Amino acid sequence: MLKVIKNEQEYESALERVYDLMQMDMVDDSTESDELEALVLFIEHYEAKHYPIAPPSP
Repeated sequence: MLKVIKNEQEYESALERVYDLMQMDMVDDSTESDELEALVLFIEHYEAKHYPIAPPSP
């Protein structure tokens, strides 16, 4: 079941699942490719909130 990542443990689990999915020989528009796309969005959202990257200084 896909859900928003709320803590570090869920974040680590999502990263592991993304790794596993990326090792598969997926076809477009499959259940696995949809899961991968959703997980990546959840991970990006979590990282933006918990691991922000400061703008470069001139």
